[in-house]
Amino acid sequence: MEKLALLGGPPVRPARLPYAHQTIEPDDIAAVTDALAGDWITQGPTVARFERALAERAGVKHAVAVANGTAALHAACWAAGLRPGDDAITTALTFAATANAVVYQGARPVFADVDGATLNLAPDAVKRVATGRTRALLPVDFAGLPCEYDRLLALAQEHGWIVIADAAHSFGGAAGARPVGALADMTTVSFHPAKLITTGEGGAVLTDREDLAERLRAMRHHGIRHDPTRPWKYEIPEPGNNYRLTDFQSALGLSQLGKLERFWSRRERLALRYRERLARSPFIELPALPDGVRHGWHLFVVMLHLEHLTADRDLVLQALRAENIGATMHYPLVYRHPFYARQFGYAPGLCPIAEAVEARLVTLPLFPAMTAEDQDDVLRALDKVCGHYAR
Repeated sequence: MEKLALLGGPPVRPARLPYAHQTIEPDDIAAVTDALAGDWITQGPTVARFERALAERAGVKHAVAVANGTAALHAACWAAGLRPGDDAITTALTFAATANAVVYQGARPVFADVDGATLNLAPDAVKRVATGRTRALLPVDFAGLPCEYDRLLALAQEHGWIVIADAAHSFGGAAGARPVGALADMTTVSFHPAKLITTGEGGAVLTDREDLAERLRAMRHHGIRHDPTRPWKYEIPEPGNNYRLTDFQSALGLSQLGKLERFWSRRERLALRYRERLARSPFIELPALPDGVRHGWHLFVVMLHLEHLTADRDLVLQALRAENIGATMHYPLVYRHPFYARQFGYAPGLCPIAEAVEARLVTLPLFPAMTAEDQDDVLRALDKVCGHYAR
């Protein structure tokens, strides 16, 4: 058996393979250069073109581009009218920005448990934590798998909640014939470099509702409402923020959006190859991949069968990284962060399924520029590490 790099042996790879990486091509650079050479740096026509293209891709009437995915979440919570005294239900298995956006509005995030197979918010768990103060539901399409929106929307409609889908992982995916973006009252997306397409930093909120789109546009520009007959006059009925996206970022986004299918197809080929190779591993459990959905493949996550290993997840990650495989973990549960424990009194045991999953989660590298040889290195390192720690 090969000696682990963690213990002084040679690593599988000579250089680190990251878990994610953007793909920027010459035409992307040319698009940004053209925008920078034009008359508009921000608040110009390229932003509007990017928004129209996003809305068309998502099958909705409106896309409101903002500075980043967190800004999109905050703008959506603001547009939804969340305020102190309100509750908003979400999952603990997400990046903290999802819950932070609720906190920014003075509302309280309430965490419902996940489905242990899909790792997405469990509709029955949502029912258990709902109260008379619940005003919004924020499902998260974890790793790129769309949630059970049919069930979640029916539940929300029954109680009068607004649904804000956090689709930072799933843009480019779909549920049946409906693309991500058209599955909720509002859908937030991210264009961080690790995502399917990038604008550097950037995000957007997608919606079919004119009233919400109007509020979102005001929120990203300080809450300003203009007098259409006298454009130099404006007022601020309620303060918003400066969450505008620039024209040159939008130029990059337009160029990248034209490649979305190519990038997605490459990610899917790699993901399905991972699943084929790992399906029979005694050390790995794969999340469910339900029929009728198109996964966004932002992340490729696996769950360790810790009962077959003498190492915990952190030691496995440490050993993989010593082999120059940039494996990581998404995510530490939100309510375990010190702020949430201190501010809201959340404690371990709140979401037992999510806690059991978190202890076993490993994210493996996945991005369009990965080669089959890169992926073989990942699989060889995983075999090497799990073989060493096998019970």
